[in-house]
Amino acid sequence: MMASAPRAPEREVGMAEFHMLVAGYLRDDDDRVGSSVSAVLDGSATIVVDPGLVRHARAILDPLGGLGRSPEDVTDVILSHHHPDHTLKAGLFPNARVHDHWAWYRDDLWTSRAAEGFEVSPDVTLSETPGHTPQDITTIVRTADGIVACTHLWWSSSGPPQDPYATDAATLHANRERVLAIPDLVLIVPGHGEPFEPDGSTPR
Repeated sequence: MMASAPRAPEREVGMAEFHMLVAGYLRDDDDRVGSSVSAVLDGSATIVVDPGLVRHARAILDPLGGLGRSPEDVTDVILSHHHPDHTLKAGLFPNARVHDHWAWYRDDLWTSRAAEGFEVSPDVTLSETPGHTPQDITTIVRTADGIVACTHLWWSSSGPPQDPYATDAATLHANRERVLAIPDLVLIVPGHGEPFEPDGSTPR
C-alpha cells in the first residue's frame, strides 16, 4: 500500500519565505552540472537546501547576501541526497546543522533521527522520498502562497519520465505521486532545473 502524502505542519498561515539562489542545470555540450540551490527564511532559521556544484561559491553567497544573510547566519543545511553535485559547498556554512536522511550533524555532533516528519523549523519539514537514491529526502516548505517541495524526484520540469540513475524506479514513481498529492502544493524545485508549477503534464 502506498504511503500517504507527506504533510506540512498544521498552522493557519505559513510564514516561511522561499528564495531560489541558483537554478540548477545539466549541459550536453560540456561537462558542467549545477544543482538547484534554495534558501528558506523562517523566523530565526536561515536554511540552505542542496549547496552543491555551482560555478563558484559566490553564486550561492551573493544572492544569499542579497537576502541580508551571511554564511555564518545559516542555521541549517539540508542535503536531498549524498551525491557530490548536491553536497560540495555545504562547508560554506560553519554554524549550520547539516541534515540528511538519518541524522543531523554539527562539528563533531551526530544526532540520529528519522527524516520523515522532522521539523527543521516551524514551517519546514523533511520527508523520506527514496528512488533517485535510497537516501533521498524532500524538503517541504510552508509559505503564505502554498507548499514548496525541494526534491530530486524530478531533475527538471520534464522529469525525465524515467530517471536513468534511479536505484528503485517503482519507489521513485510512487514518491512522485505522494509529493504531487500534498495539499496546496504550488511549486516543485527539481534537482537540476528551474522551479515549476506541477500540472497534468508533470511526469509521475
